Amino acid sequence: MKVLVIGGGAREHALCRSLSLDPDVTALHCAPGNAGIAEVAELHGVNALDGQAVAELAAGLEADLVVVGPEAPLVAGVADAVRDRGIPVFGPSAQAAQLEGSKAFAKDVMAAAAVPTARSYVCTTPEEIDAALDAFGAPYVVKDDGLAAGKGVVVTEDVEAARAHALACDRVVIEEFLDGPEVSLFAVTDGETVVPLQPAQDFKRAYDGDQGPNTGGMGAYSPLPWADPKLVDEVMATVLQPTVDELRRRGTPFSGLLYAGLAITSRGVRVIEFNARFGDPETQVVLARLKTPLAGLLHAAATGTLATFPPLRWSDGAAVTVVIASHNYPDTPRTGDPIDGLADVVAQDAPKAYVLHAGTKRDDSGAVLSAGGRVLSVTATGSDLTTARQRAYRAVGRISLDGSQHRTDIAAKVADEAAGA
Repeated sequence: MKVLVIGGGAREHALCRSLSLDPDVTALHCAPGNAGIAEVAELHGVNALDGQAVAELAAGLEADLVVVGPEAPLVAGVADAVRDRGIPVFGPSAQAAQLEGSKAFAKDVMAAAAVPTARSYVCTTPEEIDAALDAFGAPYVVKDDGLAAGKGVVVTEDVEAARAHALACDRVVIEEFLDGPEVSLFAVTDGETVVPLQPAQDFKRAYDGDQGPNTGGMGAYSPLPWADPKLVDEVMATVLQPTVDELRRRGTPFSGLLYAGLAITSRGVRVIEFNARFGDPETQVVLARLKTPLAGLLHAAATGTLATFPPLRWSDGAAVTVVIASHNYPDTPRTGDPIDGLADVVAQDAPKAYVLHAGTKRDDSGAVLSAGGRVLSVTATGSDLTTARQRAYRAVGRISLDGSQHRTDIAAKVADEAAGA
């Protein structure tokens, strides 16, 4: 199988790494990729948002499967352009991707499918915003209706901060605050059959102790030893399958990766949001634990044959990923700084720990430089969360990036609790 992956972040590096280890993959390509992906795939300088250019590249490569990683190309219709050329593609249509592209659309689908979620108002005027904020009270949850690269949500006790964020959006969803821990659950679907992956938990706040601004994600772990063993079955029955069924009923079937961001509240499971693609950084830990070869699973979703795909196989161990971010992230990050220590991780920690590149590039001399806000995802596996965590942070300690930041408490609390139990 010849596979083309679209995107250039750590999620795409995780996908490419897993695909490169799949014996059925005979050629692996990525557009545009990054410095790390270049080590496992052939890179192509194609604009990921240009559907026709991506389709031309896929046709020219005689690709058997195209995997669209990020949300922006999906919402822009890149999967549609590839599908129109008769090439199997893993990723929903532009219409179905509105499940992530528009919070208001997602709320409408959830209402029709009786999916449990937070009560909410869609607001377009200052008067509507004030009424909604007043109706729910603190803590305020304000979501930009459109794509915002994981940073369009503000949760605050400060009504003026909430109002300012709402006013900065063209259309905004204001909703009740959901208490309880959050869980990310991915499911692969061909539009009818839904196959859940293992749940993960990510850490959105920039600093230790869940302090600081929201980010795209500063780390993640899987499995979740504290979660109810029936959680996946419950979410399948009440969230994932009804949503896929509703989108098919509307004539906009969703095939690809359906990501449910969940809150485990005192009143039961509630959907915080849907995404239409693999999440970053949760993908890094979920794929680290998946033993089933990836290409066949994604190809079955792309070709409508998931119903006959064998059950997924998982490692019994754990995985932890720690994000190394640039100076000043999540505000405008500093880029162009050299990254040292990557070879040391390969020499001393592989294969139990490895580095997935997010915002990186090579200069003319071949040195790896920072090129974005989130720069690297250092990922490790182990027999349990404590071991995986120790390996991840040992590898983090080998990497040098001037002014960089990372959280030191990823999976710490749950690892301690699991060890104590």
